[in-house]
Amino acid sequence: MADSNEMTINLVVLGRTQTGKSAAGNSLLGSLDFESHLSPSSVTTCCSLGHSCRILGITRRNGCELALRIRVLDTPSYPHSSLSKEQVKHTVRSALAHHFREEGLHLALLVLRADLPLCPDENDQTVQFIQELLGPTWKDFTAVLLTHADKAEEAGFSEEAYLHNASSTLLSLLNSVKNKYVFLDNQKSIIKEERATILRKLLNFLRQNNYQVLLKHDKE
Repeated sequence: MADSNEMTINLVVLGRTQTGKSAAGNSLLGSLDFESHLSPSSVTTCCSLGHSCRILGITRRNGCELALRIRVLDTPSYPHSSLSKEQVKHTVRSALAHHFREEGLHLALLVLRADLPLCPDENDQTVQFIQELLGPTWKDFTAVLLTHADKAEEAGFSEEAYLHNASSTLLSLLNSVKNKYVFLDNQKSIIKEERATILRKLLNFLRQNNYQVLLKHDKE
């Protein structure tokens, strides 16, 4: 935050294959930085960092408008169709240290599909992976991003109804991260107003955590 009129948010997207991680990253950035398409195998095999342009109209500080910049780190999925757990973990850890060493990581977005139930074994595997990546305070720095929300809506579920009918596994996960969650339809380009709403929710999560960051190391 070197510029007092500008704020940068550093995010990483994590999740399983075909949950829509890369598409979600593109939606947050308002770009097509990350490759994203239907595939019988995992599409993302290495980490890449995307940058948004300056975004106005989202937040203010001391009565003055702040320009927002979003940086999103896209990551290989876990489990992965061609990489082992250790390979994925090493790749993501190295990228996090490289890109966010100076400013730190504000929030990890655990990407899940709203149109598929979250099963206990899948959840345990994913949570263990995030714990190993982010450490014991992972819950403070993790939010759940529920993609394919349009399919849940087509089935007649509002966000409230969806959560009322959600599995105990998902509800327990949401509770563990202090109910930090966002619904996203990433099957199509989201309009400016929808993106602004999502970014305001993410900013609120950061505010609740007092804008703390993970992984930051001061220069020697």
